[in-house]
Amino acid sequence: MKPTPIKRILIVVAVLLALLLLMWGTARAQGVQLTDDRGRAVQLARTPQRIVSLLPSLAETVCALDQCQRLVGVDRYTNWPESVRKLPQVGGGLDPNIEAIVALRPDVVLMATSSRAAARLESLGIAVVALEPKTHADVQRVLGKVGQLLGVDDAQRVWRAIDAGVAAAAQSLPPAARGARVYFEVSPGPFGAGEASFIGETLTRLGTRNILPAKLGPFPKLNPEFVVRADPDLVMVGARSAQGLLSRPGWDRLRALRQG
Repeated sequence: MKPTPIKRILIVVAVLLALLLLMWGTARAQGVQLTDDRGRAVQLARTPQRIVSLLPSLAETVCALDQCQRLVGVDRYTNWPESVRKLPQVGGGLDPNIEAIVALRPDVVLMATSSRAAARLESLGIAVVALEPKTHADVQRVLGKVGQLLGVDDAQRVWRAIDAGVAAAAQSLPPAARGARVYFEVSPGPFGAGEASFIGETLTRLGTRNILPAKLGPFPKLNPEFVVRADPDLVMVGARSAQGLLSRPGWDRLRALRQG
C-alpha cells in the first residue's frame, strides 16, 4: 500500500528533523578550537554550556549574542543585563574566588588578559579564554571569538548594530555639541577614558574632543589637578561618583560643573 501524500510529507519532515538533530549533535561533539588574546590555543571537547565571566564586557557580549542562559557565575562588577544580577558572584577579575569558580563546574572561564587567575584555574583543569575588548576593533574581534566559542552564527550582527547606532547618534548630535571638550571618568581614582579606548573612539566619532590624549593610554589614572587644568566643557561620570564631584579640590571651578 502506497503512503498517502500527507504521510509522504510527514516522512520527509521526520527525516529532515533527524538530520538536523544529527548535525547539531555532531557539531557539539566536534568541539571548539580558538586562539585567545594571550596567543594561547584553547581546545574544548564540546561547545561550552556553563560559563563563568570575570569581566563585565565579556558577560555582556555573551548576553548580546542571546546566550545569557549559559552564564552560571560573574564577577562582582557585572550588573547588566538585569538577569545577571541573580547569578553567583565570584570576586573580581584581579581577585577572583577560585573555590567559588570551581564549585560552579564551568566548561570555560572568560577573563581579561590582565587577570592573574588563568594559571591557577588551568592547573585545576578548567579551560580559560582570555580576551581584552578595549577599542572598537577589539570589540568587533572579541564578538567573533565569543561567537566562535559559543557556536553562534553571524556574531558580527551585534557589531553592525553597534556601529549603526554610533553613526545614527553622530548624525543626531546638536551642532552646539560638536567640538565640545569632554572628560569621561570610568571609575574613581580617578581613571579616565583616553582617546585610545572604545569610549574615546566613540567620542571622536560623535564629533567631540577628548581631553585625554591617546599617549596616556586607554584608561589612565589621573592627577585630579589634570582635569581642573583642562577645564572640560562636559564631565561624564557614573551616578555614584556624581554626588561628590564638587568636593574634589578645585573642581568647583570647572566650567562644566558651574554650568550644570
